[in-house]
Amino acid sequence: MNFPPTLHLFCRVVDNYGDIGICWRLARQLQQEHGVIVTLWVDELASFQRICPEVALDTEIQQVAGVTVRHWRNQDGVFSADDVADIVIEFFACDIPPGYIAAMAERNPRPVWLNLEGLTAEEWVEGCHTLPSPHPRLPLTKHFFFPGFTSKTGGLLCESALEEERRKFQSDAVAVGAFLAQFGVTPAEMASLKISLFCYPHAPVTALFDAWQNGASAITCLVPEGVAVEAVQSFLGMDAQAGAVQTRGALTVRILPFVAQSDYDRLLWACDINFVRGEDSWVRAQWAGRPFIWHIYPQDENLHHKKLRAFLERYAIDMASLMAFSLRWNGAATGLAEGPADWSVIWQRLQADRACMERRSADWQRQMLENGDLAGNLLKFAGALHSAAAKN
Repeated sequence: MNFPPTLHLFCRVVDNYGDIGICWRLARQLQQEHGVIVTLWVDELASFQRICPEVALDTEIQQVAGVTVRHWRNQDGVFSADDVADIVIEFFACDIPPGYIAAMAERNPRPVWLNLEGLTAEEWVEGCHTLPSPHPRLPLTKHFFFPGFTSKTGGLLCESALEEERRKFQSDAVAVGAFLAQFGVTPAEMASLKISLFCYPHAPVTALFDAWQNGASAITCLVPEGVAVEAVQSFLGMDAQAGAVQTRGALTVRILPFVAQSDYDRLLWACDINFVRGEDSWVRAQWAGRPFIWHIYPQDENLHHKKLRAFLERYAIDMASLMAFSLRWNGAATGLAEGPADWSVIWQRLQADRACMERRSADWQRQMLENGDLAGNLLKFAGALHSAAAKN
């Protein structure tokens, strides 16, 4: 391919921070580690700004961390072949502008066109990864690219220096303490079981808070501002604004400001257990080396429960407590009795298996690293497609 290659990544923000979170990590890694000239097209800048404060909301085209960011306002626009990049990626089957697609067909050589799909542990992904999809009218072929958990998929997003940075941070108690202290975390809270909570509004947070506050062990729950607002405000007895804190029984809930991606990684590294949601924070929790509970994005007809079980059947091997807690957290535990008392029981069982979960986390990381990282695998595939087209 041309070096450095150009790449356009189109992102529609559906799940608030997950979509842009994934695309922003990918864009930065492609630029910083592989020298790709990246343009990130985003339809909604407000969510982007929350995870990357450098983003300006009133700017159509801007440079952020070496990446060109363009505000993707609508499907209109006239494009020429010169406007098209060497590699074009649409994230999660978003429809890129028809005028851009028409220009892709006019470009010589034609671009590598990829649909970067969502992450799932379901087995069918292996058969669909890298499959071609010819355009019905234009001389263009799009290929599906699936992240995943096996060598027959595209792997997971993981920057080359991430593991070293994590180990260095987690082995430095002073650094961990200083990081948490900036959010007001006290020495007593530092010594308690520290839990980060990031979930969708329908999570059974109130029932879990009841179990924690009536438990025997001190727990500090760190919640980003805007998460589980109704349940959190009920516990606090006040607005859930950054800096708010309340202790009831054994539980202290502290509200954190919404932080940039790098600081969110450190939050995951600094806590003992992480509750995460969607895709981006879910993947980062897998690299954090800590036990985690995943709240999956809800889908019609409970299709997300199938995806949840597919992951748990891979990850929660010989950990019945993690399986049971995760299913209950996601409303997928059919047949279990309802009621706050059950949360105390399944939480105690989960706590008893923490050491097992930590060992599993380390083993899982080694397995995932053997699959290669998503950005590198994506570029290898794009390069192979380009080489094959050049020969024809």
